Amino acid sequence: MTSRRLQRNVFVLLLVLSCALRGFAQERKIAVVVNANNGVSTLTTAELRKLFAGEKRSWPGGQPVKLFVRAIGTPEHIALLKLLGMSDAEYKKHWTEQVFRGEAQSEPATLPSNGMQLEAVRSFAGAIALMPIDDVKAGVKVVKVDGHLPGEATYSLE
Repeated sequence: MTSRRLQRNVFVLLLVLSCALRGFAQERKIAVVVNANNGVSTLTTAELRKLFAGEKRSWPGGQPVKLFVRAIGTPEHIALLKLLGMSDAEYKKHWTEQVFRGEAQSEPATLPSNGMQLEAVRSFAGAIALMPIDDVKAGVKVVKVDGHLPGEATYSLE
């Protein structure tokens, strides 16, 4: 096989894999999860935006909100940016400004895996995160958004 032909075949293979992975990522349903002991069972999209933008810092009853997010490029991070209507750069700037103004101590904790995110939400009473519904396990609670759960036709995070 010639070098040019091999390069073309590798390129086609990478293109097919990229499309397949993109499709897989888009099919994953993203859930809003909180610690299982959190009394909140439903949030509006507006409340969710305020929580993830750091504008709402406590739950009913006074428990501090602890935000956990996934890394740039993950389906969860893409859903977060879509929810907030921000780009990655705008998101970073938003949190840098909040810290600079003293409105936040730091930007949300970024976790490298859904498993770590699951453990973090289980461990912190005020935790909230976005995670694929397939990764939700005991110790966390899926919160309805505008009265709907992931997979329902009018669920706003899909």
